[in-house]
Amino acid sequence: MNDPSKGSAKTIKLAERRVFSQSFKPLYQEGMGLVEQAAEYLDGKGRAEAKKLSRLAATLYAAESMRLTTRLMQVASWLLLQRAANSGEMTRDQVASEKSKVRLDTASANNDAASWVELPKDFLDLIDRSLRLQALVRRMDEEIYGGAVAEAAPSGRRTNPVSDQITLLNTAFARG
Repeated sequence: MNDPSKGSAKTIKLAERRVFSQSFKPLYQEGMGLVEQAAEYLDGKGRAEAKKLSRLAATLYAAESMRLTTRLMQVASWLLLQRAANSGEMTRDQVASEKSKVRLDTASANNDAASWVELPKDFLDLIDRSLRLQALVRRMDEEIYGGAVAEAAPSGRRTNPVSDQITLLNTAFARG
Protein backbone atom coordinates (compact mmCIF):
# COMPACT_ATOMS: atom_id res chain seq x y z
CA MET A 1 0.00 0.00 0.00
CA ASN A 2 1.13 3.51 -0.69
CA ASP A 3 1.84 5.83 2.19
CA PRO A 4 0.20 9.21 1.42
CA SER A 5 2.93 10.97 3.36
CA LYS A 6 5.52 9.80 0.80
CA GLY A 7 3.79 11.72 -2.02
CA SER A 8 3.24 8.64 -4.19
CA ALA A 9 -0.50 8.39 -3.56
CA LYS A 10 -2.87 10.16 -5.91
CA THR A 11 -6.07 11.65 -4.50
CA ILE A 12 -9.21 10.19 -5.98
CA LYS A 13 -11.79 12.80 -6.82
CA LEU A 14 -15.11 11.12 -6.17
CA ALA A 15 -17.08 13.77 -8.05
CA GLU A 16 -14.91 13.29 -11.11
CA ARG A 17 -15.32 9.53 -10.92
CA ARG A 18 -19.10 9.98 -10.66
CA VAL A 19 -19.39 12.44 -13.53
CA PHE A 20 -17.16 10.50 -15.92
CA SER A 21 -18.75 7.09 -15.38
CA GLN A 22 -22.10 5.36 -15.74
CA SER A 23 -23.08 6.58 -12.27
CA PHE A 24 -23.58 10.02 -13.85
CA LYS A 25 -26.76 8.85 -15.56
CA PRO A 26 -29.04 9.04 -12.46
CA LEU A 27 -27.82 12.58 -11.68
CA TYR A 28 -28.40 13.61 -15.29
CA GLN A 29 -31.89 12.08 -15.27
CA GLU A 30 -32.72 13.77 -11.96
CA GLY A 31 -31.64 17.16 -13.29
CA MET A 32 -33.43 16.90 -16.59
CA GLY A 33 -36.49 15.47 -14.87
CA LEU A 34 -36.59 18.44 -12.54
CA VAL A 35 -36.37 20.79 -15.54
CA GLU A 36 -39.37 19.03 -17.10
CA GLN A 37 -41.36 19.05 -13.85
CA ALA A 38 -40.74 22.74 -13.34
CA ALA A 39 -41.74 23.57 -16.92
CA GLU A 40 -44.95 21.53 -16.62
CA TYR A 41 -45.80 23.13 -13.30
CA LEU A 42 -45.10 26.70 -14.38
CA ASP A 43 -47.08 26.29 -17.61
CA GLY A 44 -50.00 24.50 -15.98
CA LYS A 45 -50.92 24.24 -12.33
CA GLY A 46 -48.52 27.01 -11.32
CA ARG A 47 -50.08 29.49 -13.69
CA ALA A 48 -53.50 28.85 -12.19
CA GLU A 49 -52.20 29.01 -8.62
CA ALA A 50 -50.34 32.26 -9.31
CA LYS A 51 -53.60 33.96 -10.33
CA LYS A 52 -55.00 33.32 -6.85
CA LEU A 53 -52.10 35.03 -5.04
CA SER A 54 -52.13 38.49 -3.47
CA ARG A 55 -50.37 41.22 -5.39
CA LEU A 56 -47.23 41.01 -3.25
CA ALA A 57 -47.13 37.21 -3.37
CA ALA A 58 -47.70 37.27 -7.15
CA THR A 59 -44.70 39.58 -7.56
CA LEU A 60 -42.57 37.27 -5.41
CA TYR A 61 -43.86 34.27 -7.40
CA ALA A 62 -42.87 35.93 -10.68
CA ALA A 63 -39.37 36.75 -9.41
CA GLU A 64 -38.86 33.29 -7.94
CA SER A 65 -40.11 31.53 -11.06
CA MET A 66 -37.53 33.46 -13.10
CA ARG A 67 -34.81 32.48 -10.61
CA LEU A 68 -36.00 28.86 -10.67
CA THR A 69 -35.95 28.75 -14.46
CA THR A 70 -32.52 30.37 -14.65
CA ARG A 71 -31.11 28.05 -11.98
CA LEU A 72 -32.42 24.95 -13.73
CA MET A 73 -31.20 26.05 -17.16
CA GLN A 74 -27.72 26.62 -15.76
CA VAL A 75 -27.69 23.22 -14.05
CA ALA A 76 -29.03 21.58 -17.24
CA SER A 77 -26.26 23.24 -19.26
CA TRP A 78 -23.64 21.91 -16.84
CA LEU A 79 -25.17 18.43 -16.98
CA LEU A 80 -25.27 18.48 -20.79
CA LEU A 81 -21.60 19.45 -20.93
CA GLN A 82 -20.65 16.63 -18.58
CA ARG A 83 -22.71 14.17 -20.62
CA ALA A 84 -20.96 15.35 -23.78
CA ALA A 85 -17.58 14.70 -22.14
CA ASN A 86 -18.75 11.38 -20.74
CA SER A 87 -19.89 10.18 -24.17
CA GLY A 88 -16.76 11.43 -25.95
CA GLU A 89 -18.53 14.18 -27.91
CA MET A 90 -16.33 16.80 -26.24
CA THR A 91 -12.94 16.62 -24.58
CA ARG A 92 -12.59 17.53 -20.93
CA ASP A 93 -10.64 20.61 -22.00
CA GLN A 94 -13.49 21.71 -24.27
CA VAL A 95 -15.96 21.16 -21.45
CA ALA A 96 -13.79 23.11 -19.02
CA SER A 97 -13.66 25.99 -21.49
CA GLU A 98 -17.40 26.01 -22.22
CA LYS A 99 -18.49 25.50 -18.63
CA SER A 100 -16.96 28.85 -17.75
CA LYS A 101 -20.17 30.31 -19.21
CA VAL A 102 -22.31 28.38 -16.75
CA ARG A 103 -23.29 30.12 -13.53
CA LEU A 104 -24.14 27.90 -10.61
CA ASP A 105 -24.90 30.67 -8.16
CA THR A 106 -28.55 31.59 -8.75
CA ALA A 107 -29.89 32.35 -5.30
CA SER A 108 -33.44 32.46 -4.07
CA ALA A 109 -35.27 34.82 -1.76
CA ASN A 110 -35.17 33.90 1.91
CA ASN A 111 -38.12 31.97 3.18
CA ASP A 112 -38.75 34.82 5.61
CA ALA A 113 -39.44 37.20 2.71
CA ALA A 114 -42.81 38.94 2.77
CA SER A 115 -45.51 36.68 1.30
CA TRP A 116 -43.20 33.63 1.10
CA VAL A 117 -45.72 31.60 3.10
CA GLU A 118 -48.41 32.43 0.53
CA LEU A 119 -46.50 30.74 -2.30
CA PRO A 120 -47.93 27.39 -3.44
CA LYS A 121 -46.48 24.31 -1.71
CA ASP A 122 -45.60 22.60 -5.03
CA PHE A 123 -43.75 25.71 -6.17
CA LEU A 124 -41.77 25.90 -2.93
CA ASP A 125 -40.89 22.21 -3.32
CA LEU A 126 -39.51 22.85 -6.82
CA ILE A 127 -37.43 25.76 -5.49
CA ASP A 128 -36.05 23.64 -2.66
CA ARG A 129 -35.20 20.70 -4.93
CA SER A 130 -33.55 23.00 -7.49
CA LEU A 131 -31.42 24.65 -4.80
CA ARG A 132 -30.29 21.25 -3.48
CA LEU A 133 -29.44 20.06 -6.99
CA GLN A 134 -27.57 23.29 -7.75
CA ALA A 135 -25.56 22.94 -4.52
CA LEU A 136 -24.63 19.35 -5.41
CA VAL A 137 -23.61 20.29 -8.95
CA ARG A 138 -21.64 23.26 -7.68
CA ARG A 139 -19.70 21.10 -5.19
CA MET A 140 -18.97 18.58 -7.92
CA ASP A 141 -17.87 21.33 -10.29
CA GLU A 142 -15.51 22.79 -7.70
CA GLU A 143 -14.03 19.37 -6.94
CA ILE A 144 -13.54 18.46 -10.60
CA TYR A 145 -12.48 21.80 -12.07
CA GLY A 146 -11.36 23.63 -8.93
CA GLY A 147 -11.73 27.27 -8.01
CA ALA A 148 -14.79 29.46 -8.11
CA VAL A 149 -17.61 28.79 -10.51
CA ALA A 150 -18.03 31.17 -13.46
CA GLU A 151 -16.51 34.50 -12.65
CA ALA A 152 -18.59 37.60 -13.25
CA ALA A 153 -18.15 39.31 -16.60
CA PRO A 154 -15.53 42.04 -16.86
CA SER A 155 -16.98 45.35 -15.79
CA GLY A 156 -17.19 46.96 -19.23
CA ARG A 157 -19.10 44.06 -20.78
CA ARG A 158 -22.79 43.38 -20.37
CA THR A 159 -23.71 39.72 -20.51
CA ASN A 160 -26.72 38.27 -22.22
CA PRO A 161 -27.59 35.09 -20.30
CA VAL A 162 -30.01 33.86 -22.96
CA SER A 163 -27.42 34.24 -25.70
CA ASP A 164 -24.79 32.57 -23.52
CA GLN A 165 -27.13 29.62 -22.91
CA ILE A 166 -27.95 29.24 -26.60
CA THR A 167 -24.23 29.27 -27.45
CA LEU A 168 -23.51 26.78 -24.70
CA LEU A 169 -26.28 24.41 -25.80
CA ASN A 170 -25.21 24.69 -29.45
CA THR A 171 -21.67 23.80 -28.45
CA ALA A 172 -22.80 20.87 -26.33
CA PHE A 173 -24.89 19.44 -29.17
CA ALA A 174 -22.54 20.33 -32.03
CA ARG A 175 -21.50 17.40 -34.12
CA GLY A 176 -18.01 17.30 -35.64
